[in-house]
Amino acid sequence: MKKRKRLAERHQNMTIAFDYFFVLIGSAIIAISFNVFLLPNKIASGGVSGISTILKSALNLEPAYVQWAFNIPLFIAGVVLLGKHYGAKTLVGTIFLPLVVFLTKSWEPWTNDALLGALFGGIGVGLGLGIVFRGRASTGGTDLAAQIINKYTDITLGKCVVMIDGLIVLTAAVVFDIEKALYALIGLYVTSKTIDLIQVGFGRSKMAMIISNKQEEVRQGILKQIDRGVTKISAYGGFTDHERPVLMCVVDQTEFTKLKQLVKSIDPTAFVVVMDAAEVLGEGFKRG
Repeated sequence: MKKRKRLAERHQNMTIAFDYFFVLIGSAIIAISFNVFLLPNKIASGGVSGISTILKSALNLEPAYVQWAFNIPLFIAGVVLLGKHYGAKTLVGTIFLPLVVFLTKSWEPWTNDALLGALFGGIGVGLGLGIVFRGRASTGGTDLAAQIINKYTDITLGKCVVMIDGLIVLTAAVVFDIEKALYALIGLYVTSKTIDLIQVGFGRSKMAMIISNKQEEVRQGILKQIDRGVTKISAYGGFTDHERPVLMCVVDQTEFTKLKQLVKSIDPTAFVVVMDAAEVLGEGFKRG
């Protein structure tokens, strides 16, 4: 019993250590991407980093100082006003990210092309944020401001985020030009897609919903020939009101063609609906 408890404690400590590692690595990637892609090309793609890009150009303020000046008060305000325990990991990200921005400020830009800066800056920021989220933390910033606005108004959280980032991009259009604002929107889009990719992973699966007059043969075929599980869902035809069970099956993308050919060979008249399954956890797939 004591040995099991020690193993559990060791596992928990390792998990916490990896979480902090993810926060530090992710924050460093965001900071470097900011310095070598976004800042030199004046891409203010939302967030506190976007604000620091604008203030660097307009008032020549050091971006790291601006980020600290926004992030730390916002973290404190989030704790006080939202009453949530954000944890030490988020505080580490809030402080460490601007520190790396400061330490790498002398690095030369990796490109002076604004489009490349927006694309690869967006990828870098999305990669970093995805890794930080994997560490079950955040880098604070305007996300906390959005949550505060959401709590004290009727505006949804999603609209709050869009409103804040949109205001930053609009300000960039005034301080720089419309073209730079359009590049910033590209950066925002690429960031969101990269975060999704890091969170969900590169693997993609397909979920098939099968309605067949030979549903038992189809079920047996999937179980034996493809070696995948099948779930039978009770359903009724909307026109006939007769019972028509639906077979639900999730397969890897590489197995989808085999599934499609199997169903067609058993019942050419089967009705099949196929959807992308972004992340599948469980037997035969990821274990979380």
